[in-house]
Parts: sequence; structure tokens; C-alpha cells
Amino acid sequence: MKSTPVIQRLHTAAALLCIFLFAAAVPAQRADAPVSAVLVSDIHFDPFWDPAQAVKLAAAPVSEWKAILSATPAANHESSFGLLQKVCHARGEDTPEALLASSLQAMRKPGAGAKFVTLSGDLLAHSFQCKYKTVFPKSTAEDYRKFSEKTIAYVIGGLENTFPDVPVYTALGNNDSDCGDYRLDAHSEFLADVGAKVTRSFLAAERQASLESFKVSGAYSVALPLHNARLLVIDDLFLSSNYQTCGGKVDWAAAEAQLAWLHQQLAAARAKKQKIWVMGHIPPGVDLHASVAKFDDVCGGKGPEMFLGSEKLADELVEFGDVVTLTIFAHTHMDEMHLLQSTAEKSVAVKMVASISPINGNHPSFTIAQIDPATATLRDYKVYAAPSAKGLDAMWPEEYDFAHDYQVKDFSSASVSKLIEEFAADREAKSQTSQSYLRNFRTGDTFPLLQAFWPQYVCTLSNYTTKGFRACVCGNAIK
Repeated sequence: MKSTPVIQRLHTAAALLCIFLFAAAVPAQRADAPVSAVLVSDIHFDPFWDPAQAVKLAAAPVSEWKAILSATPAANHESSFGLLQKVCHARGEDTPEALLASSLQAMRKPGAGAKFVTLSGDLLAHSFQCKYKTVFPKSTAEDYRKFSEKTIAYVIGGLENTFPDVPVYTALGNNDSDCGDYRLDAHSEFLADVGAKVTRSFLAAERQASLESFKVSGAYSVALPLHNARLLVIDDLFLSSNYQTCGGKVDWAAAEAQLAWLHQQLAAARAKKQKIWVMGHIPPGVDLHASVAKFDDVCGGKGPEMFLGSEKLADELVEFGDVVTLTIFAHTHMDEMHLLQSTAEKSVAVKMVASISPINGNHPSFTIAQIDPATATLRDYKVYAAPSAKGLDAMWPEEYDFAHDYQVKDFSSASVSKLIEEFAADREAKSQTSQSYLRNFRTGDTFPLLQAFWPQYVCTLSNYTTKGFRACVCGNAIK
């Protein structure tokens, strides 16, 4: 029976009504709903866990690495790896394939819906160069470069496969090089090749400019899925006090060029009233671990050990405290909060992301952030940690919730400043807030030494200069 125009109109009206009712049943995305992101760092992937597999990896494209690493290991892999660790004076174990796979699986559920992923450096294992040269004694520098590049591509690819169609923003760390720890050349073939891998998940509109910038010094700028906000990524290996070129020379030209690039980016952001996140690997400020044995010298007038070769990076970030809403660093493998400040009006919050690698006695962990899209402020974050150092468990439970544990509304410079003031007033670390920090500092495990050096450690949290740290630690002993 042929339908009449009246019946057709009734069918159309009924269809429109169904669409309206369905739309009404689905809650709309609120304009101020937080944006989530996954924060990961210090994976330190070790492809030498089974040296026999490493030989196969070197001869295979990255697309075949997963199958090789998932195969049954050689019968003597434990003794072979143990010997490799001994030859290279490794102080512990980093992240083998099993742990990497477990961490990626653990991220899927809490990270569902994330708009971006940050990876703040040190993708390669410690003693990577020594292990490679031991397994491949007749290899060339080019062989090593290609193997390093493939390893970095494999790690980034794991995150890209875990979060498809989501950009993975990567910063290089001091281990991520083709010529050794704390060594790298600007304008190198390594940076060009790695840059192509780092930028491949970026939006097409951002990819080429980011790649060209990365080729120069491992730095780039990308838009964040927030209102008028960008992420500036730097390779602050060039700013480290330990940095050398691949030829073993001390050269500050790359550091000065990167600082000039950062200044230009921040000045442009201020003019456009943008909000900026800055991510690197090595944090500015005092290296307390390296300074512990030198406290007498510090109060005697000598400087503490610093992570970077100068205070210029921190000075630059503080100067643009009206623009920079968050900085992300790592390197210590611990879960930390710091504050860069010169005055109350000029301060920047620092989130230091804990590691996947358990080499420092911590349990592997990652962080899920909740961000205010209008202000680019980190509202809250949750840390998820493996139940054991091996990290091979199917589920990684929530370790802690920042807002819940510290009873503050966000991870802004004002909130972090308030917390550090509370820590400073609690010299014996007995308050609930201090105890939360002690418990969360080394994920999955306590760290008794931190409480023993609590006043000195707290001095590092908001004193990034030698003068400021000395005055905090030594009181009136030094003017």
C-alpha cells in the first residue's frame, strides 16, 4: 500500500521525536567538565633482559619487536642478563617487556577518555650503551644509533597503541641519546629520526612545525585540548651540569639557544593571553640526594649540588608565572611537588611524575590528571601503582588521590605554596599532610630516609637557587 503525504509526515515527525528523546537521554558534555590526561615518566625500557632476544631485535624492524619480546626467552636468559648487569655495574633492574606490557594494560581503564598523554623522558634503560656494546662488541656508532631509535619508537608506539587517536607528547631525558648518558648533539641525525617518531601522533596541523623544531634541540610547541593553551616541551639535557656533546666537549651553545627559544615562545604566549604548560625531564633546583653529604660544606659557604648547570631555566619560568600554569618534570623517579618562585605573584607549580622503572625501590606507577579546560589548571590527579616492584599484576590499584590526601582544591602555585608552608612548619613531619607526602613520595613503599632529612628536603621544594636553599637549610648561619 502506497503511503500518503500525511502518513509520510507522521513518520517523519515520529522519527524526529525519537531523535529528540534519545538526545535528551544522553547528558551533554559540560563546557567546564575536566579534561583528563595520562602522565608517564622514566620507563627506562630494557630490551636486553634476554640478550638472545636483543640480537633478534637488532636485525628486525620495530613492527616485529612485540612478537620477538613475547616469545619464550632463552633457557639461560637469567644468567646471561645477570652477567650483563655485572659487567655494566647496573645498580638494579629497569623495565623489561613484561613490566612495560603490564603498565600499558593497567593504564587502559583509568586512562579511558584521556585527551593526551605526556611522557617526560628517559625511555631508555640505565647502562643502555654499555649493555649494547657488550652484546654487540663489533657494532658501529651507526648501529647503536639505529638500535636506540628503534627502542624509543617501540616505547612510544606502545603508548600510541594503548591510546589510539590520542597524541603522545614526549620529552627526551638524559638517557635518551645515541652517544651515551648525558651526551647529545643538537641538529643531529638522531634528533631528526627520533623527531619523526615523537611527532607522528600529533595533529596534522602541528606535526611539521613540531618536527622542524625537534630536529634542532628536541624542543617543540603544540596546542593542548584546552581553551587557548599550549604545551612547550624542552630537552633540558642541554642545560644539565653534566651535559657534554657526543665528542665529549662542554658546550653551552645548545642550552642558550633552547633558552632563547623558550623565551620567545613564552613572550608570544603572553601577547596572545595563552596559558602554557612546560615539560622537560631534569627538574630545576637542588639535587638533595647528591647534596646530603655536603651539608656542612653548604653552610660553610659552598653551593649544594644542582640538577642543572644554572638557574636560568627556573628564572625564565618564574618570570612568566602569569603565563605558565604548570610545569612537568621527572628524573628522580619519585612522586614530588615543587614550587618555583621569586614572589607570591611570580610562582610556578612543578609536578614531578614518578617512574615506571622500579630501579630505585619504588613500585611502578603512572598518573591520571584532571584539568580545568578554561584555566589549564591541574584540578586533581590520581596515582596508580603496581602492588609489587615487578609490576606484573593485572590490576594496578589507586595509590592516592591528590585532592583527597592534601585537602586542597587544585594543583596550582597557590595550593602548592600553602602545602609547602605547612611542611616547613612541621619540622618533624608528624602532621597528616606531611605523613601523606612521606607515604606518597616513593610509590608503593615507605622511604625512611626522607623523614630523617625532612627539614632539608622541604627546603628544596620552594628554593631553587643556591642562595635560597642555603639560607633555608642553614638559617642565620649564612647571610
